[in-house]
Amino acid sequence: MNTLNGTFEVTMQPQQDDEFSVGRMTIGKIYSGELDGVGKGQMLSHRTQVEGSAGYVAIETFTGKVAGKSGSFVLMHTGTMNKGVPSLVIDIVPDSATDELSGMAGNMSIDIKDGKHFYTLNYHFQ
Repeated sequence: MNTLNGTFEVTMQPQQDDEFSVGRMTIGKIYSGELDGVGKGQMLSHRTQVEGSAGYVAIETFTGKVAGKSGSFVLMHTGTMNKGVPSLVIDIVPDSATDELSGMAGNMSIDIKDGKHFYTLNYHFQ
């Protein structure tokens, strides 16, 4: 398993959706470090009436370079907050990687410290 660390900047744009009680946003990211590229995606979320409890799902396509290899792959995010306790799983969608990244599998974790976003990407090639 290979591990890469770095930072990313994120912008989120709320999307209007009056029919459902979920929030919908577009996601834009700029990754720096050995993961060098952009992420674009969509997120659905819901906050409950209990303070600190919510959930979200997102699909994000990364396009750029991973340790110097070019291509793209898709990340699937599943996150919950249970009365303030976070849980987040981010997996590379199987068989979604292209070009020099073809066969890539793995997962990502995210940390936010002092308003700055950090990633750790664990990956291997099948």
